[in-house]
Amino acid sequence: MIKIAICDDEKEAVLQHEDIVKRSLKSCGIGYEIAAYTRSSNLLSDIADDHFFFDLILLDIEMPGVTGMELTGQIKPHLPNVKIIFITSHIEYAVDAFELSVFRYVPKSELADRLVSAVTDAARLIELEAGKEYRIQGAGRMEKIPYKDIFYIRRDGGKNAVICSQSGISKVRKSLQQVYEELQTPEFLFIDRGCIVNIIQIMKISGDMAYLKNGEALPVSRSHLQEVKRQINQFWGAHI
Repeated sequence: MIKIAICDDEKEAVLQHEDIVKRSLKSCGIGYEIAAYTRSSNLLSDIADDHFFFDLILLDIEMPGVTGMELTGQIKPHLPNVKIIFITSHIEYAVDAFELSVFRYVPKSELADRLVSAVTDAARLIELEAGKEYRIQGAGRMEKIPYKDIFYIRRDGGKNAVICSQSGISKVRKSLQQVYEELQTPEFLFIDRGCIVNIIQIMKISGDMAYLKNGEALPVSRSHLQEVKRQINQFWGAHI
């Protein structure tokens, strides 16, 4: 069951978007629960004050009071892994949407075609992420770390690795290369010989530094920089 919020100051737009979401998810057999909002302040209050959880939020950018851009910045600390789809008439916002790690940008002029694929792609990714976990097993120890919660994995000596995730630090008695091969997903990439980063956690690349959603900045080696940029461009190119 995917929990979805739709927010637009125009009631007719909310109903239109809700209809597209329902038809899109029914067609691919994905269960859903939808909450509709015509006031951005009500959505923010439900999330920040009443701890409502959403997997996916559809936001109009041009709303009175708090814009979709501003609202996203206020929501992310409470729901760091939420997928955001921006719906707007102004194409210039696409660059800012990238900076906010928004899942996809849908122009209103192409709503009928683009929103269907945006919603279904987001829903499938949410289901996929929910089922992916890295398991650490040892003497008297069993730990499962969801892929979506992992920020990065670094080498700890020659034969060990350390996973930095939302739940803290976890040590693995395996080489970094072994951990990388076990992950078996393109979401993780080497930014130098001693560090793997989860691409969905990267906010931006500036110079030779990768800036992550948890506030950390990690150096990207010169030998990996072009390939890292290529993979990030390829990944985000499919989402905006």
